[in-house]
Amino acid sequence: MVKQYKELKQLIDDAKHICFFTGAGMSTESGIPDFRSQNGLYRQNKSFVDIVAADFYEQYPHEFWPLFKEIFHIKMLHQYKANTGHRFIAELEEAKTVHVITQNIDGLHQDAGSTNVFEIHGSIKRAHCPSCKKEYDLAYLNQSALPQCTACERLLKPNVVLFGDAIHQFDEAVTAALSSDLFIVLGSSLEVAPINQIPLLVSRYNRPNMVMINKEPTHYDYLFDLVIYDSIGQVVANL
Repeated sequence: MVKQYKELKQLIDDAKHICFFTGAGMSTESGIPDFRSQNGLYRQNKSFVDIVAADFYEQYPHEFWPLFKEIFHIKMLHQYKANTGHRFIAELEEAKTVHVITQNIDGLHQDAGSTNVFEIHGSIKRAHCPSCKKEYDLAYLNQSALPQCTACERLLKPNVVLFGDAIHQFDEAVTAALSSDLFIVLGSSLEVAPINQIPLLVSRYNRPNMVMINKEPTHYDYLFDLVIYDSIGQVVANL
């Protein structure tokens, strides 16, 4: 592992434009559960896919919000803080061009100070009115069980990409990935489409140095020049 850490450090030192692609494993060290592990959200709630769906929100908005808040522990979100991995990425902006493509909805990259973040699946910390599009923050969402627009009085819709919704900023994310000279995946199983196509596009059309850091193997490990099976915190501690 020491040799891998040294190789990774050299790649980071030499790079001018780094694009990070982060998944749920990025935030588990902040205490946020992932989706597919034994203790992940899918296994904790077997109705997860049915509830966190655009159709369910449209048909049963009054039932949607209490269940959505319970699944994602909305009232506890302020307790989750950016970890060493988030801060490491943010600090790299002082010397390099850094973009972050994230599957996560927790906003911790921005909390750490990263400024170029593509939230492909949206943000759990904001919601909007489907009618007038006015946006509301987390503090407002926690004021009532059924958050409503102050202007239209319609129930708000979370800025999270629900099942059935279109993902956000995909084209912009691909552009950033293709312009990088170092592409690093952190804590993602790369099982969620279509975002898992980004490493394939990078490999095919740009071919920068590519690094995979994840606790377990993925189906896409063959694409990468360097693969490290370890926690993100442990990797950062060795750089």
